[in-house]
Amino acid sequence: MAWFQECTFYQIYPLGFCGAERDNDFKTLSHRLGLVEREIPRLKELGFGAVLFNPLFSSSRHGYDTADFRVVDNRLGDNADFKRVCDALHAADIRVVLDGVFNHVGREFFAFKDVREKREGSQYKDWFKINFGGNSAYNDGFWYEGWEGHYDLVKLNLENYEVQKYIYDSVRFWIDEFGIDGLRLDVGYLLPEWFLRELTRFCKEIRPDFFVVAEAIHGDYNRLLNAGVDSVTNYECYKGLHSAINSGNLFEIEHSLSRQFANTPWALYKGKHLMNFVDNHDVPRIYSVLNDKRDVPAAFAVLMVMPGIPCVYYGSEYGAEGQKGDCDEHLRPAMSEIDTKAHPEIYETVSRLIALKASRRSLKYGSYDKVVLNNKYFCIKREDGGERTLLAVNISDEPVNMNVGGGLTDLLSGESAGDNITVAPHSFVILGTN
Repeated sequence: MAWFQECTFYQIYPLGFCGAERDNDFKTLSHRLGLVEREIPRLKELGFGAVLFNPLFSSSRHGYDTADFRVVDNRLGDNADFKRVCDALHAADIRVVLDGVFNHVGREFFAFKDVREKREGSQYKDWFKINFGGNSAYNDGFWYEGWEGHYDLVKLNLENYEVQKYIYDSVRFWIDEFGIDGLRLDVGYLLPEWFLRELTRFCKEIRPDFFVVAEAIHGDYNRLLNAGVDSVTNYECYKGLHSAINSGNLFEIEHSLSRQFANTPWALYKGKHLMNFVDNHDVPRIYSVLNDKRDVPAAFAVLMVMPGIPCVYYGSEYGAEGQKGDCDEHLRPAMSEIDTKAHPEIYETVSRLIALKASRRSLKYGSYDKVVLNNKYFCIKREDGGERTLLAVNISDEPVNMNVGGGLTDLLSGESAGDNITVAPHSFVILGTN
């Protein structure tokens, strides 16, 4: 079995986590990555098996406008600093996954700067999709394709051999220099399937256990999975979970879970391991988005019990708040700004759920079925061989009784459970066979 099917991920947006400046002057070197290294003992204690780093290579502003794929952003530190972080994570048996931003680069990317200076005479003019007869929003005297109309993000011409070689050589450098264990492919839904297939093959030829997850915010995930990637970000269940809780309609999230994973011929992703989350660096924090804050622990319980690979965004284990508002920076605060003592019940719940996920084979590889389904309460089941794990959730204001079958134990309290269980308001119970 692959390592990434066995563990819980922790997502860090480094520029935010470390409190970096909004804009890069490309001069001042600030050694901030020690702030990440300091957190490693806590992550180890919580039981995380991998850290997913959003962009940390040289960029003008937010990391996705890359200036150099092989130099750590000077607002965070240097390559030696990041190597120490990777070595420390690996020493703690925590894997390292990087954000691969291969659809576009920033305007300060060396090849695009050369095109701006030399125009048709640049050796890099075919690295991008350029029309020298037009003009850009920046008045460059030529038109180029940007990512979804954002012209600070210059689209790469992935069909160009030199571009492919630069990307492959960069990934090899990350593996050789930092020992990375995987990649998250930014805007994977826009990357050509042939590119996904070739890049994944390239990585796995170097390391057969290398993990590749593609970002997909819509569409059929099988299109990307069939191109060879190991996983896809599960935005359908992210949206379905908080919408179901806020609307008092758990049919919504259960419909998505059955549609994706149930033991039926028409389930789309049965036996596949999607990457699941309740929030991330692009969407509002779960604590902010749920109308009734008492339901935050239950949201994490669904995350950990549903099929797939759970990923926790930094600070959300503490109940950090954040609405998108007018910019993404609200979602990406410095770790030092997060109140780590505000919601101890959320932190304790996440800790216990990670340990439970690690100890239960049925939560890693088991089948999915619904047991009880109502608007404001449900019970779902995972089963592998003789091991069963059930999650019963109640988001109503009254206690509810559910018939879930016998021979089960409350896995968090250790007490035996009968056929009928009572779940307190805005609470959950996890049951299982020992």
